[in-house]
Amino acid sequence: MGVLRYHVAFYLPRDGRKMVVAEALDFPGALSQGFDLADARVMIASALQELAQALVEEGKPLPRPNPDASAPEADLIELVPLSVEVGVPRPWNGAA
Repeated sequence: MGVLRYHVAFYLPRDGRKMVVAEALDFPGALSQGFDLADARVMIASALQELAQALVEEGKPLPRPNPDASAPEADLIELVPLSVEVGVPRPWNGAA
């Protein structure tokens, strides 16, 4: 599968918040946070990867990136790449 790029909005700390919040605008359910912008980037990329892998394993399609995705209240919007391996088993973690 090729690389898809999703629009991620970042909301910087203010009004008592201490974390940077990251939300994928065109991938429902992909929301995370980090201690700073770099951490939030890593965390949202991981969240996208996990959600995408779960959809693929369930035989469901991935959401299509929306070129018109926007969030006027966001401090920053970036394209975050996502690559999902199809047919590659996930490592077993020993949990039942």
